[in-house]
Amino acid sequence: MQKARLKLASTEIDKINEVCKYIKDIVEKTGVEMRGPIPLPTKRLKITTRKGPCGDGKASWDRYEMRVHKRLIDLGVDERTLRLVMRVPIPKGLNIEIEMIDV
Repeated sequence: MQKARLKLASTEIDKINEVCKYIKDIVEKTGVEMRGPIPLPTKRLKITTRKGPCGDGKASWDRYEMRVHKRLIDLGVDERTLRLVMRVPIPKGLNIEIEMIDV
């Protein structure tokens, strides 16, 4: 038996939740087995830079952080369901990987 594993990643949590909701609606209509969305650990990319271009003056700092949110969804393989999932509108800035797994 095969399963489809969807990996979603984005810096904006709202986009991920929106796509997960679309996929849940499709699964409810088709009646396929679904596990997820499973939240994976959020990656935090931090950068600290000095405000002043030269070394003189006050030591003031700018701190920037980018968070990458991830979700994992497992679907039972059904051709019709996969076609519908492929047609889900994907917003800019959202990465989706679809992987077929033997169970």
